[in-house]
Amino acid sequence: MSPIATVRRLLQGALSPSTRSPSGRPRRAVGLAVLGFGLVASSAMAATVKSAGAMTFIDADTLVVADWRGGQLHAITLPAVPAGAPGYFNLRNVSASIARALRVDERRLRFEDMAVRPGSETAYITLSMGQGAGTPKPALVAVDTSGQVRVVDLARAPHVSVPLGQIPGPDKHLWRDTPMAAYTVTDMAYRDGKLYVAGLSNASFASALRVFDYPFKAEAAVASIEMYHPVHNQIETRAPIRKMVIADLNGVPTLVAAFTCSPLVTIPLKDLKDGAHIAAKTIAEFGWGSAPVGMVQFDAGQGPMVLLTHSHKSADLMAVTDIADASTQPGVTTPIKWPTEPTLGLKSIYVPLAGVAKLDNQDANLLAALRRNEATGAMELVSMRKGLLLRLSDFVNEYDFADFRYEPKDAWRDAHRMLRTDEGYADLAPPKP
Repeated sequence: MSPIATVRRLLQGALSPSTRSPSGRPRRAVGLAVLGFGLVASSAMAATVKSAGAMTFIDADTLVVADWRGGQLHAITLPAVPAGAPGYFNLRNVSASIARALRVDERRLRFEDMAVRPGSETAYITLSMGQGAGTPKPALVAVDTSGQVRVVDLARAPHVSVPLGQIPGPDKHLWRDTPMAAYTVTDMAYRDGKLYVAGLSNASFASALRVFDYPFKAEAAVASIEMYHPVHNQIETRAPIRKMVIADLNGVPTLVAAFTCSPLVTIPLKDLKDGAHIAAKTIAEFGWGSAPVGMVQFDAGQGPMVLLTHSHKSADLMAVTDIADASTQPGVTTPIKWPTEPTLGLKSIYVPLAGVAKLDNQDANLLAALRRNEATGAMELVSMRKGLLLRLSDFVNEYDFADFRYEPKDAWRDAHRMLRTDEGYADLAPPKP
């Protein structure tokens, strides 16, 4: 399928009645609460949470949080919550709300990761709270679409822990001041009783994939990873995977992973055995000078898609069938032609999601994103339609002027009506013809 045909089909799916939100009313109230837990039961598997970084949900009630300072993974049991009604995140200064809930200065917050609890319409966010020259304190909060912030008490939350193992030593640094151990876990994915953990180890081939059984039973199986990087024109064994998803490619469960600057690779899950050294297949190069910040898989009614967002450039949208086709080819083994031809291999659809800091599936129809407001610097928590992949209120264009009139058959009228309503501007939505 061509990129243009794919976009048209996604747009049609986004405008179908089944994907419309049940209410167009804006939800702006901001509240604060504390999420309480019972005391942790005595267990040799429980450990103190010293940092809260990358995370993923095992199921609706179990959140795994990476703790590089403590050298652990913590599987936190969350209290049951009722299913959340579909809603839209329109929180344009969630950093201020979180700071009030944590009783800290907003400037002391560092946002680490975000994941949406399945079925809840609630985003969970890990943070570090700076203490001047001291060690930052970890924090975990839950934010719903109304803006209510609930603090998860990490000291009392029931959890079990497992050591990460092979963590880079405290004397190892990147850019002088960044501990290499901070990249022990860069991303996680769960499938069929296995937790796949990307990041760094202390081995000479530092790029590692750890595979844990869940529930946690023993130490991880650890495989080292190498890949060909077309921008650098070299085989690389140090830089870690930054974002990944698990997709079925031609019937084979496969890790689809992105590295900084920005090669895309595939690794069959069956190859990830303890002590293995894996040569990942590079199937695409999406250009230099950017880091992957989000990677999600979804089906908006047009077949499975993978969306990869970057720190410094537009996002890449790919059909899983195209990734599968690319994985059957020999792979990319030659450098790009810098700077005139920055991409190679699998072709993607460019979509306007630059500036996103963290991304996750919110529900079947929506994505949730953390991003910085360019004018104020505040962290925003917003939703976006999967079929359209933009926020209409981010832009001022011809459609926004009071004297503009849609033509009777303008295909964008319905899309604009839906997006303006989603984003809290129902009064500015164009009337039905």
